[in-house]
Amino acid sequence: MMVKACANGEEKLLHFGAKGYGNNYSDAARKSFRARHGCDGATDKLTPRHWACSYLWKGPGGPTTSNPKGRKGKY
Repeated sequence: MMVKACANGEEKLLHFGAKGYGNNYSDAARKSFRARHGCDGATDKLTPRHWACSYLWKGPGGPTTSNPKGRKGKY
């Protein structure tokens, strides 16, 4: 994914997430990702971590796709 972020008069084009990677957005996977990446402290809008945490892994209302066929997930 890609987003144009602006903060404090600065603009950046940020890439986050992995192209072609099937994500498992189950509740357990969300909890694990958010803990592993410290999402509660990701407040700087000019970092890919902030966008991954606030868009891809934000919780209810976020993406809901699951693992692609043929790929077993942990959750």
